[in-house]
Amino acid sequence: MALPRRRHQHHNRARCLIPSISAVSAALVLLFFCFSFLVPSPSDSDHFHHPRHHSSMNDGVGEGNGVPVFRVPTSGGVYDRDIWTSKNAQFYSGCSNASSKFAKAEDVKRPNRYLAIATSGGLNQQRTGITDAVVAARILNATLIVPILDKKSFWKDNSNFSEIFNVDWFISYLAKDVEIIKELPHRRGRIWSPYTMRVPRKCNDKCYISRVLPVLLKKRAVMLTKFDYRLANKLETDLQKLRCRVNYHALKFTDPILEMGAKLVQRMRMNTKHYIALHLRFEPDMLAFSGCYYGGGDKERRELGKIRRRWKTLHISNPDKGRRQGRCPLTPEEVGLMLRALGYGRDTHIYVASGEVYGGEETLAPLKALFPNFYSKDTISGKQELEPFSAFSSRMAALDFIVCDESDVFVTNNNGNMAKILAGRRRYFGHKPTIRPNAKKLYRLFLNRDNMTWGEFTSKVRTFQRGFMGEPKEVRPGRGEFHENPSSCICEDSEGITKMNLGLLKRGKGSVTTKKDTDIASEDQNMDDDLELSDREDDEDLSNDQGIVLYNQTSLDYDALMSEDPELDELLSD
Repeated sequence: MALPRRRHQHHNRARCLIPSISAVSAALVLLFFCFSFLVPSPSDSDHFHHPRHHSSMNDGVGEGNGVPVFRVPTSGGVYDRDIWTSKNAQFYSGCSNASSKFAKAEDVKRPNRYLAIATSGGLNQQRTGITDAVVAARILNATLIVPILDKKSFWKDNSNFSEIFNVDWFISYLAKDVEIIKELPHRRGRIWSPYTMRVPRKCNDKCYISRVLPVLLKKRAVMLTKFDYRLANKLETDLQKLRCRVNYHALKFTDPILEMGAKLVQRMRMNTKHYIALHLRFEPDMLAFSGCYYGGGDKERRELGKIRRRWKTLHISNPDKGRRQGRCPLTPEEVGLMLRALGYGRDTHIYVASGEVYGGEETLAPLKALFPNFYSKDTISGKQELEPFSAFSSRMAALDFIVCDESDVFVTNNNGNMAKILAGRRRYFGHKPTIRPNAKKLYRLFLNRDNMTWGEFTSKVRTFQRGFMGEPKEVRPGRGEFHENPSSCICEDSEGITKMNLGLLKRGKGSVTTKKDTDIASEDQNMDDDLELSDREDDEDLSNDQGIVLYNQTSLDYDALMSEDPELDELLSD
């Protein structure tokens, strides 16, 4: 009888525990249900997958557990340089006067040779075409017709040359170099239609002499179409200096554009001594074309994939590789973190020139949290003020160009045409700080930032950005596009540098410039030349990959793409 009694007692005890177990289980289910509301979905709830960081004045490790805490301080911190000027800029200046060997236009121009060009793309791509057209006319000893601007491209702007640039100034300033007229003269009382042709990209002076001159001699008037980057990067010095005279002196915006641009600059300076201008390329079309992935899950892949299907000529590749190689535009948040790490505090005023930002205010929110003094032409001007410009993309871009050019510091998240043109211009006019992200090295830093303190992050950003700040000689002469690095038009005060170096050596502070300073960026820039080889080596790995790679002139056959799908060129033009 003892055994059944024990079983009965055990059964009673178990029955008593059932309500307690049920109550605990219900509490756990309720707790899990509540917690699920507090935790965001890992897939599409965050447009970009980097976690939000709350600003704090503290920096260090987690309390008692030794885990690094990534906290962005309010101030810009201590930096060993003036963040608003370029080191040694006083020893370098723009110089583009012609040499005594460069004959005047009246002495070399030949009669009945007329060159017309049709530009391509947005404002800044057209600017490069106009600049190179003047040099092409000089090579051919021809009279240049005022260039025709692109009115059919992605940018859909029907402005004429004279509605954006001061045409009379353009003609008169260059009169000693090239004869320029507003329109082709009539022939035998009739309108003269020039012969249409196209030259290859990067065509040098010999190329123009062999390809265009015979046609010009026969037809008397030639129109070169889709004229962008149709002139070689390397030319003789006098022709390079002519490029600079056109780009930096002859091309002036019209008075209405200049006046409105000056108002915007004045308003940016009303409440601050310095301001940063950011050219932010983060439009849906741009991101779709790039093929980069920013952590937005299926929603991002679906939206950008739909846009990307417009271009059937793009390669399929690994999106992560593009990010690793620095080909992907930085996100607004990443730009903000880079600037804060470089010493620009939360109180810094920032002007943003951008189109439609993918993700809208949600994407911009982290940047605005890092820099609350956030402005654009729309926020510092009235609708009526912008009305004469708002229907014309190139005129609106011209206003942004002026504010960016006049800024104390210019920064870009993607090295497009506007960024390149402004980088060259700012070098020519005093080497004002111009920050290009060293995206190859910053990529992993952004990826791993939660595993380090703010101090460690700051130190690495400043190290990686050496050679990418717009300082003199950080890019070797002849590297990159001439419009970005006009080295033939930059003169150096060697005597001043020598005196300064001697003074510093006497005080035991080293010299003004060192080989390390001038060549620091070259290591990263040389890596670009190896990208094509690495792409070919990775082809086998890409065969089963469904990703897509960002446009890069070193890894894609750009000319082939353009010939098959010209809209690609227009998309990237600014």
